[in-house]
Amino acid sequence: MALNKEQLIALAKANARASLNPSVAYSFEGEKLSAEALNKTFIKELNELGKTPQDFRENKNLIYTLLEVGLTEVLPQKVMQAYGQFADVRTFAQGTKPVYKVKISEASKKRAKQFVTRVGLAGRYEVFKLDGYTLEVPTAAYGGASRIEWEEMLDGRMTMSDYYNLVLEGLDEAVYREIAKSLAALKETVPTLQHHAQAGFTDTTMDTLLQIADSYGGKSTIYCTFEFAAKMLPDTSNNYAAWSDGMKDEIWNNGYFATYKGHRVIILPQSLEDNVGKDATFVNKVIDPSLAFIIPTGAEKPVKVAFEGTAQVKSFDNRDWSTELQTYQKLGVATYLVNPGICIYENTSLKPFIGTKN
Repeated sequence: MALNKEQLIALAKANARASLNPSVAYSFEGEKLSAEALNKTFIKELNELGKTPQDFRENKNLIYTLLEVGLTEVLPQKVMQAYGQFADVRTFAQGTKPVYKVKISEASKKRAKQFVTRVGLAGRYEVFKLDGYTLEVPTAAYGGASRIEWEEMLDGRMTMSDYYNLVLEGLDEAVYREIAKSLAALKETVPTLQHHAQAGFTDTTMDTLLQIADSYGGKSTIYCTFEFAAKMLPDTSNNYAAWSDGMKDEIWNNGYFATYKGHRVIILPQSLEDNVGKDATFVNKVIDPSLAFIIPTGAEKPVKVAFEGTAQVKSFDNRDWSTELQTYQKLGVATYLVNPGICIYENTSLKPFIGTKN
């Protein structure tokens, strides 16, 4: 029996939640279903609605609603999963100014200035003094488009679920890029003594930064890419005989130490920008691998990600009978330094690109 509109919306929401926790069973229509079963059901229903051009034309408004529901449910949660340990991710109603209440520690009040960084136009960064104990994060529309070719639909080579996944991946990537830019701007605001740049890694330098960060609330946490973590080895790295068997096993199995001298190491997910042109000689990394962020325990999360309203989907018909699906989501990303213990280690030997720049 075909599902009605309310059931389809409930299915879209359940499938979005299940995609984030695939090991959990979810309830739908009184049944306990695995994430895989829910996803297969959702894809089947979505593809049925857009099985032929005629079906798509007849059901397009419902299809757009289901796409919007899925994107609105899953996108903030995906960002939370990837960056939630140092990013405060929240959703605000359409038309509501995203405002965060800031908790400022006693140490911060006495020993630091508070600044806010925001990604500006043309890749420049603007720095603001934090006014009082609230922070407003301006939002802007981010979006992408997917082109549906009439022949692809007729032949069944592309389905509605394919377009859904493309749009989700594109918006997801847009958020990650803004977080990466905002994180990189942090090094412009931390005190000079708490930003150390050098080619390579030495544990004495890292120890100094950890001492500063730890003085503001116990053991700090180190956030970096796998590339940085793989180089974060003790100065005895040239003498592996001095390592314990446990250290050797961990490096062999993980490629890095998950704990560095009692401090947790959290790996930031890396991604690559699309290479352009056959003759392109390099491709940029989204997260600058040279930077490691040392954040005191209990410190206010330095990154704020605000989603405003719900995702929106709209289509445009082209003269060649193809249809362009356009999607946007209003969001804002800001990074601010409110705890003076935040430190940055910059390993300049790690390049933010792969290949050779001419």
